[in-house]
Amino acid sequence: MRKILVVDDDDMNLKMAEFILKKDMKDIEVILAESGLKAIDALQRGKVDLVLLDFQMPVMNGLKTLELIRKREDLKDIPVIFLTASSDRDTVMKAGMMGVSDYIKKPFMPKDLIDRVSKVLNKG
Repeated sequence: MRKILVVDDDDMNLKMAEFILKKDMKDIEVILAESGLKAIDALQRGKVDLVLLDFQMPVMNGLKTLELIRKREDLKDIPVIFLTASSDRDTVMKAGMMGVSDYIKKPFMPKDLIDRVSKVLNKG
């Protein structure tokens, strides 16, 4: 069973992603975190195969969360897909340099989410 950690400060986005992933993908466990700090905590508690990470969050945004993930030897190779409403070039470039696997524009379409998640999971 593969595990996907979904990180977003918006409860509706978390529930929507969880619903779509569980409905359309087999052998998937979805873990939800409402902040970057909770995401790091969840990552420390067990193996995760993919992180879907919201970019714009209070306290610790997605870029800072990604930075912490990449600094840790035990977490640095986990694929991360950014969920973002922003298409700011600087953000996209910074995330790309930090090894983000893909971007999903919010609001996301179910087929787009499943296609991109499947593509990243099937690389490994």
